[in-house]
Amino acid sequence: MGLLLGGLIAYSTNILAEPIVSEQTVTTKGEQTTTVKSPPPSAIAPQFSAGNGNDLCTVGASGAVQTQILGISVGSTFTEENCIRLKNAKTLYDMGMKVAAVSVMCQDQKVFDAMMQAGTPCPYDGKIGEEAKLAWKMHTDKTPEEENADDVESKRLKALGIIGGLFGSLLFF
Repeated sequence: MGLLLGGLIAYSTNILAEPIVSEQTVTTKGEQTTTVKSPPPSAIAPQFSAGNGNDLCTVGASGAVQTQILGISVGSTFTEENCIRLKNAKTLYDMGMKVAAVSVMCQDQKVFDAMMQAGTPCPYDGKIGEEAKLAWKMHTDKTPEEENADDVESKRLKALGIIGGLFGSLLFF
């Protein structure tokens, strides 16, 4: 009986193990077109580094605009005058020329006024202390003029306005 049962299992396994085969014929007719599209054009604004370890007294401004037809990028730098004054004063001080360093700083109206109010007037023609104070009183026409911060800011705004105007006009293309 065991032999008969084993034979039936072996026979049924063979039947189940046979693959089912079906045949199909597929016929297609058509055309295939491949279109390669390039990435969109892009205007890249130039980078101006004013910091990041650079010992520069400049401030950078840049911008870019891209339309379907035309792309433009522009940039500019602005010199920071007070930064130059500070660097010059520090260099003079490091070379041991302390009076000259103070004189450079005194070219700024705010520093000049602060020095006078503190009772330590800015040097005048080699004179310091009370002699310098009297000399400044006699030569008021040589005191530093207050720098107009609006002039510096207006230059920046004018440059940014030009850049913005260019970009705005390109949007109409």
